[in-house]
Amino acid sequence: MRTPSLILPLLLALSAGHTSANDDLSACLARLQPQAKAAGIRADVFAGYTQGLQSDDTVLDALDYQPEFRTPIWDYLAGLVDAQRVQDGQALLEEHAALLRDIEAAYGVDPATVVAVWGVESDYGRTFGSKPLLRSLATLSCAGRRQAFFQGELFALLKLFQAGDLSGKDLTGSWAGAFGHTQFMPSTYARIAVDGDGDGRRDLVGSVPDALASTANYLKRAGWRSGQPWGHEARLPAGFDTGLSGRTARRPLTDWRARGVVRADGGELPADDRAAALLLPAGKQGPAFLVFRNYDAIYSYNAAESYALAIALLADQLRGGKGLQAAWPTDDPGLSRAGRREVQEHLLALGHDIGPVDGMIGKLSREAIRSEQARLGLPVDGRAGQRLLEALRAAAPSPTPPEEATIETQPRETNP
Repeated sequence: MRTPSLILPLLLALSAGHTSANDDLSACLARLQPQAKAAGIRADVFAGYTQGLQSDDTVLDALDYQPEFRTPIWDYLAGLVDAQRVQDGQALLEEHAALLRDIEAAYGVDPATVVAVWGVESDYGRTFGSKPLLRSLATLSCAGRRQAFFQGELFALLKLFQAGDLSGKDLTGSWAGAFGHTQFMPSTYARIAVDGDGDGRRDLVGSVPDALASTANYLKRAGWRSGQPWGHEARLPAGFDTGLSGRTARRPLTDWRARGVVRADGGELPADDRAAALLLPAGKQGPAFLVFRNYDAIYSYNAAESYALAIALLADQLRGGKGLQAAWPTDDPGLSRAGRREVQEHLLALGHDIGPVDGMIGKLSREAIRSEQARLGLPVDGRAGQRLLEALRAAAPSPTPPEEATIETQPRETNP
């Protein structure tokens, strides 16, 4: 047991470090105030929203980690394009049918694509993000890389408060400052957001019509072409030159047809000269995609191939499509959110303190998974895949039937 004489200096040191970080933030914000004034932000607004903000170093850790670039694509898509998200999205297509028809008439973007963005970005408004926006953007404006970028986002957010589009210091979002139903950055909000419900405000947090109309406006301005598909899953002939792939390596469809590329569902490619690029996100052994200009519009929302494919493939399934024809090149497929929740339930039953069962495999879940992988003789990588789930199921004790089950005569009450 540590003696008080050893503990006190440690506590003082930790307290001093925390105070120093907050002092640094306050000093930095004071230096930014003249720039904010030059950007059109009143002094009282700047002071009212930034006074007393504390630094959040966790956003600096997140700055160098993005799952779109680090997660195997079969894991990334398994969690974003699962049966539950398709089912929920199809229900919302029906619920908001009239609104989505009006949006398509105004912006030319089909309902399934708009709803797919909504589903991928916030699970249809269920998960806006838990980070206080002001605190995150203030921290990123004063520490780490890309400070100038985040200063611009902080100023844009303050101007939205000043204009009355948003209110409340407790607004939350992603670690990087994206927020609302379809996770706009503040500067994008300022440029692109529209008033979809006619109340005179552009509220992408509290108004579904504003959020969905703004999303369609974004895609239109990014080059969306009405009535055209994002692309097709493709099948390549034997010996195909994969060096021709890449999002920017566009060729006319007639060229791809001449090289023996066909649609994965057996249909022929359109016989026109529309420019298309070939994507091989998992190499030549995985699914292939021919993508058009509308895919680029989706890609501009968040510049990652896996992200754009998630929206495109979810939109296809919202329209009734059957999903991918080709399998990903892995013998350990990714898990849906339901599968990830089952993994977490097993971890809790085994005594691991991982927090809530939410289908989100975070740090605590990964640590517990590594422990169980070592126990079960699996590769220790902290990944929640099909092989881990099957091993946990096999190792779980069988439920013991109730002792009196054989003589029970009254019918059991069941939940609806």
